[in-house]
Amino acid sequence: MRMIKPKHILLPILATLLMSCGDDSVPKPKGFLRLDYPQPDYKNVDVSLPFTFEKNQLANKIRYIKSDSINNIYGVDIDYPTLKGTIYLTYKNVKDSIHLINYIKDAQNLTQKHVIKADEIAEQPFLNQKRRVFGMFYEVGGNAASQSQFYVTDSTKHFLSGSLYFYAKPNYDSILPAADYLKNDIKHIMESLRWKDN
Repeated sequence: MRMIKPKHILLPILATLLMSCGDDSVPKPKGFLRLDYPQPDYKNVDVSLPFTFEKNQLANKIRYIKSDSINNIYGVDIDYPTLKGTIYLTYKNVKDSIHLINYIKDAQNLTQKHVIKADEIAEQPFLNQKRRVFGMFYEVGGNAASQSQFYVTDSTKHFLSGSLYFYAKPNYDSILPAADYLKNDIKHIMESLRWKDN
């Protein structure tokens, strides 16, 4: 009987082990997009309405819309083509305290319509006594149509509301970086807003 040499046994075993180890699938960690947006460069904008504000230069389009001249309602759209989003501003002239209360209720109701899709709605009061700008900022979390909304008033003559909308169907995870960037622009609009008659 012939003896099998140890090297003849080890060689097939070693080859089998090496071939079986190479193709193990390993789960990959979740990847995230790295989106770097430019530092905001704010410039003052005069939109032929009773207020001015500072707009980010990244928003290269601004449209002025006369919605309802009878009730003194006007719109200003601030487009961000690179972020595929728009901040819609609506200005209303306040005739009396009842109109103001109704405008505030309408702005709050618009935000509450997002409750169905929203994970949370955080509200942050805004107050600038010196410029007579008072209002509320809303941050909407989740797959809602609008991630940020606000309203401001001087409590006697002027009311301005705004909402952020993206061109695409909302998917909170994918639009979160752009929503955060534009949220800061909305806050800057509120902070830089001046009523012309103040």
